[in-house]
Amino acid sequence: MLIFNLNLVNATTKTLLYKTNFMEVYTKSFEQLSRYELYDLLRLRSEVFVVEQNCVYQDMDLKDQKALHILGYFKGELVAYTRLFNAGEYFEQPSIGRVLVKKKYRNRKWGHDLMEFSIKAIQDHYQSATIKISAQQYLEKFYNNLGFVTEGAPYLEDGIPHLAMIKN
Repeated sequence: MLIFNLNLVNATTKTLLYKTNFMEVYTKSFEQLSRYELYDLLRLRSEVFVVEQNCVYQDMDLKDQKALHILGYFKGELVAYTRLFNAGEYFEQPSIGRVLVKKKYRNRKWGHDLMEFSIKAIQDHYQSATIKISAQQYLEKFYNNLGFVTEGAPYLEDGIPHLAMIKN
C-alpha cells in the first residue's frame, strides 16, 4: 500500500519527502542531488543494468541533467530509483526511465510503489496523465498492471528486448 504524505519537507534540500509503507522517497532535480546521492544512484544503476543484467552500455547519457530523480531509501540505503522527463526531453510525452529496485528488495513490491509514486510525480510536476516508457519486454505484465499498454513491436535497446508502452 502506497501512502503519500505531502506534509513532510526536508529542511536541508527543500524537496518533498514521500513515505511509502517502508521506503522514504525523495524527488530531486539534478542540481539538488548531492555528490553522494549522485554517486549512489550511478553505482546502483550500474549494479543493476550493467553488472546484474550483463549489459555493457553507456549509462551516463547526458540526460540526467534534464531529469527529475526519484530516490527510494530504506534505512538510509538507496534501494530504488527512477528518472522522469517532461514532454520533449526524451519522448514526445513525459516519460519514466531507469526503473530499478535493488535485487535483495524486489520481493517487497517496492517496484510497484516506486512506479505509482513516479506516475503521480509526472502528474504533479508536468501536469500530464499521458506517460511513455521504454520497458524491458519481460516486465510487460508488471507495467500492464500499472495501466501501461504496449505500442508497436518489440525492439532491441542495448541488446535487450524492449517495448514502447503508453499510459493515458
